[in-house]
Amino acid sequence: MTDTPLAVGDRAPDFSIPDGDGNTVRLADLRGKTVVLYFYPRDNTPGCTAEACGFRDRYADFQANDIVILGVSTDSAKKHQNFTKKYDLPFPLLVDTEAEISTAYGVYRLKKFMGKEYMGIVRSTFVIDPEGTIAKIYNKVKAEPHPAEVLADLGVSSNQG
Repeated sequence: MTDTPLAVGDRAPDFSIPDGDGNTVRLADLRGKTVVLYFYPRDNTPGCTAEACGFRDRYADFQANDIVILGVSTDSAKKHQNFTKKYDLPFPLLVDTEAEISTAYGVYRLKKFMGKEYMGIVRSTFVIDPEGTIAKIYNKVKAEPHPAEVLADLGVSSNQG
């Protein structure tokens, strides 16, 4: 079984969904830009915080290369607002409380933790090219080094260590 039903070269599933501030974010509106769409399990957990802060710390490098960063979890708008404010995140966090985007991208799956099974987001990232095609898929992401890895894979040098 593959990690996601999507493959490099596939058309990225379109979406229109609110961010934590209630602004509607549409993938179609981002054509012409590279989009890094990263899925993470929960706001304010150690791994998710490390990943979000890694993208924050390198945000200027992404922005300088016209690359859009979007985080997605099933947390509420209020939780996203608190997470964004607490860590000064400069990019939108999309509110996927019904797991619609997560399901479309194949990252909302059965997980196991401490003997329990539950549905949740498997940490994954999709790089979507300016034409709306999936250029790269990262499965089973390691939160801490991931933002630097994405930046390097996109051929962008970072001013961050």
